[in-house]
Amino acid sequence: MGIDIPHKHVKKSARTAPASKNPYLALLVKLYRFLARRTKSRFNEVVLKRLYMSRTQRPPVSLSRLSKVLKGRPSTQIAVVVATITDDARMLRVPQLRVCALRFTQKARARIEKAGGRCLTFDQLALLRPTGANTVLIRGPKSREAVRHFGAPGVPGSHAKPFVRSKGRKFERARGRRKSCGFKV
Repeated sequence: MGIDIPHKHVKKSARTAPASKNPYLALLVKLYRFLARRTKSRFNEVVLKRLYMSRTQRPPVSLSRLSKVLKGRPSTQIAVVVATITDDARMLRVPQLRVCALRFTQKARARIEKAGGRCLTFDQLALLRPTGANTVLIRGPKSREAVRHFGAPGVPGSHAKPFVRSKGRKFERARGRRKSCGFKV
């Protein structure tokens, strides 16, 4: 005899398909769904999951972040970004990069190709590296302010931002924040 758990209103929240009606994205999903099933590669599963994501969950990656991650790695490695690659005007010299992404801004594409690099699409990547071997998966920074509040503020080791009205002397600065008032965490 089992436990009676109410499943009437339980809904799985994870996406199983992209919300976008973009036909090219739908084709990529079809391709990576096949690869994830047939290759048993964790890389393909992750790429598929990221293809489902909304634009908010796919923040852009700049050329400077890309070059920072690839610095010191062999030139045979391909950077894989399930998002847009943007240009960084502060970066004077772009190294030779091999990048696969959903989109490239015009300037970013021009600068990568001028430096002798290659801009790949995901269908080209599927032909070159079907299992994702010798690739580096890169994600952009979570740029929403709300993300800073995730977690438990006030817990040792946590850097979650508390929801405080103000940042003055009288706000969340007493018990638990100093020795003279009870204890300090």
